Amino acid sequence: MSHSKLQSMNPATGEVIWAEAITPVAALDGILLTAKSAQRAWAATERNDRIAVAQRFAELALAEKDAFARLIANETGKPFWETQTEVATVAAKVGISIKAQTERAGQSSHDEGSFTRTLTHRPHGVLAVLGPYNFPAHLPNGHIVPALLAGNVIVFKPSEKTPATAAFMADLWARAGLPDGMFQLVFGYGDIGAALAGHDGIDGLLFTGSSTTGLKLARQFGETPWKMLALEMGGNNPLVIWEPDLAQMEAIAALVVQSSFLSSGQRCTCARRIIVQDAHFDAVTEAVAALTHRLIIDAPFADPQPFMGPVIDNAAADHLQAGNAALLSAGGKAVIEQQRLMDDKPFLTPSIVDMRGAAEAADSELFGPIAQFYSASQFDEAIARANATRFGLSASLVGGDSALFDRFAAEVKAGIINWNRPTNGASSAAPFGGIGLSGNHRPSAFYAADYCAYPVAGVQSEGVTETIAVGLKP
Repeated sequence: MSHSKLQSMNPATGEVIWAEAITPVAALDGILLTAKSAQRAWAATERNDRIAVAQRFAELALAEKDAFARLIANETGKPFWETQTEVATVAAKVGISIKAQTERAGQSSHDEGSFTRTLTHRPHGVLAVLGPYNFPAHLPNGHIVPALLAGNVIVFKPSEKTPATAAFMADLWARAGLPDGMFQLVFGYGDIGAALAGHDGIDGLLFTGSSTTGLKLARQFGETPWKMLALEMGGNNPLVIWEPDLAQMEAIAALVVQSSFLSSGQRCTCARRIIVQDAHFDAVTEAVAALTHRLIIDAPFADPQPFMGPVIDNAAADHLQAGNAALLSAGGKAVIEQQRLMDDKPFLTPSIVDMRGAAEAADSELFGPIAQFYSASQFDEAIARANATRFGLSASLVGGDSALFDRFAAEVKAGIINWNRPTNGASSAAPFGGIGLSGNHRPSAFYAADYCAYPVAGVQSEGVTETIAVGLKP
């Protein structure tokens, strides 16, 4: 691979599908100067005009849905049916963001008699966005749309594994009428991302990605508390199965499989730890294993349609194989053994590991199709195991009654808590975020409006009427 060009590879075929020059770190000064200049005019633009540009972007995304989704499928290896839903989510984000900004970051005034109390919101200025590879359009889009609506400008550094999708999005914004300099791309690896994050020319950074990178950013931004930093860093998510309806075992298995293996396990909300009541462990595990054996794993456009494709690249597959081997070395037993379907391609079969009796697994996010199964004899024990993590993004209870779920919701530590639903697939119309190592209390989705603008409160009167009634010499 050229040291001066960034190439995007199709993980299902190994073919190069896109190439572009890497952005030199030295170019950041000019890029951010342009962004700062453009932001002044954009912030002064009427809100309705900013909304019109965003709505045009959504229209173009839907008009180009097939090409957009095909590109994402080719760049990530995800099934075409799934990338089509991603494009639809990108378009829907615009309407949701307009509503969120109105409700959470709008303007108001209240007459208090002799004065008026007001509340407005202002953009931060130049916001850097660092995007992930698993949802290369949807996840950065969740930062970009509300930030632009608020009057910020964007400098976007996509994952080096999915830059072509970012270039496609930039073209859509340009065609939608976004002025020059408002949405700029930076291509490259970790060095350009770190340089962008540390540049004096940004007023904040919006990040979705690994906890390793997120912790580095938190330390880096510790010296600049005046800059906005929003972190979403994934999870080591628990799914608890307790007092299940045995007549619904097929549906329960489907819920576990979707939670664990959707997007080849490459969702931050995927269930990593399945915690099952002792009495039902064998029945649940057998049902999940039976369904998992039926999953089609293939290239994005294969017929019949696959449930899942490859993981993002061979390096990720190697890492996951090492992580799976570590679980087995610690005493885990393979219910379904992980397989590399092709030596030179990152196609992995889902792995189910019985962790009963094994040494405690490392509290890390194995970002792929690996499900660890644990058992518990008491619900207190299940809750304790669910909370035995530094992360706190997503959790789900399957089974039980409403009283048991109320207890689960009150005691489990997570920002997303579901009942009889998968751990993944959160709504953009709700806040999205977690606690602990999953984020820094800047939830995204509907609440992204909160970190894309800052509130300005004030009181005004038409004349000066103040008097000092006490504390004066005669």
